[in-house]
Amino acid sequence: MTNTALRGVYAAVATPFTKDYEPDIDRWLAHCHWLLENGCNGLAPLGTTSEANSISLEKRLEMIAAFGASDLPKGTAIFGTGACSIAESVRLTKASIDANAGGQLMLPPFYYKKPSEDGLFAFFSEVIQRVGDDRMRLYLYHFPQMSATPIPVSLTVRLKKEYGDLVAGMKDSSGVWAYTAETLQEIPGFGAFCGNETFLLDTLRAGGAGTISASTNISSSICQKVYANWETDAAEDYQAAVTAVRKVFQNFPTFAGQKAVKAHVSGDAEWERLSPPLEPMSAAAKADLIGQLQALGHLSSYLKAA
Repeated sequence: MTNTALRGVYAAVATPFTKDYEPDIDRWLAHCHWLLENGCNGLAPLGTTSEANSISLEKRLEMIAAFGASDLPKGTAIFGTGACSIAESVRLTKASIDANAGGQLMLPPFYYKKPSEDGLFAFFSEVIQRVGDDRMRLYLYHFPQMSATPIPVSLTVRLKKEYGDLVAGMKDSSGVWAYTAETLQEIPGFGAFCGNETFLLDTLRAGGAGTISASTNISSSICQKVYANWETDAAEDYQAAVTAVRKVFQNFPTFAGQKAVKAHVSGDAEWERLSPPLEPMSAAAKADLIGQLQALGHLSSYLKAA
């Protein structure tokens, strides 16, 4: 694994499931290949879009090991390794490092609500110290709408000051641009990824790293145009195209929508399966989503490709 800064368009990789709601690892690895061939600079498996919290610890470890044994590029992968248990987070983090992943995306412990900043600092510190590996590159995962446990900017600054290069960046899925902007002001050059790609151009202009998004399971090719051209006059137009796609997805259930489009693109209806309590889209909703995306034109060739 190299310790160079990770940047670009990342997919929060969706997980295909078997009829028993176990990860279909072969199809998942094939999807990882597909994403890298269609505009992604890197991959972020086992996060929210991956339905990681519906997957057992042992299966997540199995997925990390399979990724490590595959021919996929390892150093640009950022694996989700957050858990409410320090011990589980340490196991996942160590496994991802052993698989030569470039980073570890870590939710805060999210069951006990309103923990103090000192409590969160103690949690992340304990994980970092127990892992005890200079190859670790922690990306803090700020997603208060889902976790109900925000990561204060002051905590990020404190962890960065204490652990230096081991705390490499963050994913901000709050949808609040001011949070990312403040973090980058406090820590210039921090590896900040927006979770909402409508802020991709803003993030790059502010010195951030790129985007890690659910929608890039579908829109990676046009997001890549923003990333590749963010310093050119064409950047605003490319960003407008990305934003238009995101706005369509925001009108549908996030996880079901991504999988419905993947099923349509691949011709593989098995992709529509989600792990309960999440549910697939109705046929009517799926047709509506596909129709709206096709009407935009930006994804027309993509949506016809298998």
